[in-house]
Order: sequence, then C-alpha cells, then structure tokens
Amino acid sequence: MIDQSLMSDMLSPFWVSIKLASITTLCLLLFATPMAYWLAKPSRKKAVGRFKILLMGIIAMPLVLPPTVIGFYLLLLLSPNMGIGKWLIEHNISPLIFTFEGLVVGSIIYSLPFYIQPVYAQFLRIPQSVTEVANLLEPSRLRRFVKVALPQARVGIILGSLVSFAHTIGEFGVVLMIGGSISGETKVVSIAIYEQVEALNYEAAHMMSGILIVMGVVMVALIASVSRMSQRP
Repeated sequence: MIDQSLMSDMLSPFWVSIKLASITTLCLLLFATPMAYWLAKPSRKKAVGRFKILLMGIIAMPLVLPPTVIGFYLLLLLSPNMGIGKWLIEHNISPLIFTFEGLVVGSIIYSLPFYIQPVYAQFLRIPQSVTEVANLLEPSRLRRFVKVALPQARVGIILGSLVSFAHTIGEFGVVLMIGGSISGETKVVSIAIYEQVEALNYEAAHMMSGILIVMGVVMVALIASVSRMSQRP
C-alpha cells in the first residue's frame, strides 16, 4: 500500500503538470493564433515572405532538436549571468530560472510548433472567396480576424490546443533543464516518475505512469476526432 504522504507527493506533480499545460496552452491561444494568421496571409513583398519562411524554420526547431539542447540554451538565456536573466537582475526582477514562470516560458517555446502548425494549416484552408468578401464588407482588420478568420480556423485551433496540452504534460528534457525538481513548484509528473524509478519505487512509478497512459489515450482520442473533423470538406 502507498501511504498518504507518498500519495500527496504523487498528486502534486500532476497538479503542476496540468497547471503548466493549461497556462501554456492559454498563452499559445492568445499570441500564437494571430501569429499563425499572419504567417498564413500572402505577402506582397518578397522580403516579408522570406522573413516568414525563416521564422517558420525557427519555430519548427523544437521538432528536430533534442529537448535537452533547447533546455540547455534556455538555461543559459535565463540564467542571472547572461541574456534575459541578467537583464532581469539589473532591473531588480527575480530571474526565471528554476521557477514555475520559467517553466511556462520554456514550455511555450517548446510547444509553439505543435500549436502553430495545425492552426497555420487551417488558416491556409480558408477559401479565397471568403477572404475577398470579408475585405469588401468589413474594413477593420481586427474584426475580419475575429468574425471571419477565427471561426473558419476553429478546428485547427482546437486541434493545436489539444496537441499542445498533451505535449506539455509529457515534457521532460526542457522542464528538467530550466526548472529542476522543486516539489510543488517545478516538479512535473515526468520528472516525478523518473525519480521514483531511480529510487526503485516501481509501485509509485507504475501508478503515475498508468494515470498518464489513461490521460494519453483520452487526449489521442480527442485529437483523432478533431483531425477527422478537419478533413471534412
């Protein structure tokens, strides 16, 4: 049997992971959705078009680089001795390294391509005729985005949100590098499982892994259902 103290230690990482995934997904919804819309819009100037291609390549880097590489450079960037961390110290702001806020920053960067790609693809699928009619009837770009583009891309937005949430729940390398393992603050479930295995506490590791498997099956089923919706004409 697992005592109450160990049960509490098991539940805390799940809460941290779910909170991290929720905040990360919300942040991506707010700023990555307009970014995907801008990237999907045709560019009249060649320089802008080339910049968009370059930006898409940078966004996609987490898909090809090991998480530890991204985590390592984020660790340097956020550390008090250089980059953003040094700037924060100079302005009397606490550094982000080994904090929950730092985990959010790292998770947003690492999950960005998993959100951008389905949303970007859905914006590309908006018929040109719909865009032209919206341009004629609505002079405001913001209103065209809110009233026309967002409803047209809702399937991609839902899909991107689900994929990003699921991906953040399973993060290990990035969060370990920049967050460490502070109980109740930065210890997510993937790190907790690793620590239980290191301690040869396989019963706890089995229970935590089993819960993650169930959550994963549910998320995959939801993602598959939304993907089927996106394939409908």
